Amino acid sequence: MKRVSILGATGSIGTQTLDVIRLNRDKFMLEAISVGENIDSLRKIIAEFNPKLVSVKHEKDVKKLKDEFNDVLFTSGDNGLIDVATYDADILVTAILGSVGLVPTLRAIEQGKKIGLANKETLVAAGDIVMSHAKKYNAEIIPVDSEHSAIFQCLNGEDLKTVKTLIITASGGSFRDLTRDELKSVTKKDALNHPNWSMGQKITIDSATMMNKGLEVIEAHHLFNMNAENIKTLIHRESIIHSMVEFNDNSIMAQIGNSDMRTAIQYALTYPTRIEKNNPLDIHELSTLNFEPMDFNRFKMIQFAYDALKIGGTMPAIMNAANEYAVEKFLNDEITFLEIEDIVESRMNEHTVIEHPDLDTILYYDKLYKEDWRS
Repeated sequence: MKRVSILGATGSIGTQTLDVIRLNRDKFMLEAISVGENIDSLRKIIAEFNPKLVSVKHEKDVKKLKDEFNDVLFTSGDNGLIDVATYDADILVTAILGSVGLVPTLRAIEQGKKIGLANKETLVAAGDIVMSHAKKYNAEIIPVDSEHSAIFQCLNGEDLKTVKTLIITASGGSFRDLTRDELKSVTKKDALNHPNWSMGQKITIDSATMMNKGLEVIEAHHLFNMNAENIKTLIHRESIIHSMVEFNDNSIMAQIGNSDMRTAIQYALTYPTRIEKNNPLDIHELSTLNFEPMDFNRFKMIQFAYDALKIGGTMPAIMNAANEYAVEKFLNDEITFLEIEDIVESRMNEHTVIEHPDLDTILYYDKLYKEDWRS
């Protein structure tokens, strides 16, 4: 039995991780979880899985939960996230949204834990610190994102020196067939209607702007020690090939599967072995697989991400924080869809880069660039 902890158990990745555990109760045991404010869903999780430690966002929720579940240890706030991250489990799945997952992940790394990493912002904001930490404390980081899981699987057993290019695929998101002029009038409801994947609101908006793919480029740089020039992105509408690796002999290896995050989650939980899973891909039903070059003028956000990666220092953290700020404003109906790009670009342009920032510097700017100021 593998003991599993989850940061962000009620989000998209968290609930799908619970699905994997639910379908494999003879192999996994849920030990500790964190949730935000979704207390009703939390009650159901506790009743079904009986975790030993639970962290919630607000201290006010702890007392009433203690009265209901007196055999569970409750904690809260930022320290609660660290409690879950450092709990005695075999693997920690970091499914929490945003840069709030950074410090708990680092604390887990310091204990040499195995981490199934689904929190993009951790590597985007502080990838150099996170990866050097992982090396120092001999912590294993296994990617959970379908694209990085695909690359991870393609590289299994390969000599990294023979890798020529990482090729990250993108569905194109909700607006892949719209012109920039047509994007001026799109709504939040339109943006949240992803053609292939079922995801949370923030990541679905990031997919529509293509920032999600930009974040994945930065993640891939840190996970696989690959320069920006050797990481390519392309549109693949079917979301069947999740990513590819090109080697120095021009061979290309691809990982193929259904648009189901549970496959990547399960692989992270069981690595280096595999176990059976339902919902197989019927390859005989595939008629065509389409690939299109990435249009960086059409999808400006992915260009911002490449720029931030090449500039380095604090710039990726600033880009990420500005994006989180702008997406929240869009979801609150305070700005238009294209103004997300405007805010990210303006905040990147106004920032004076600090090279080789420490953790406190990154956290300071992360907080600053999520606040209201001229945009």
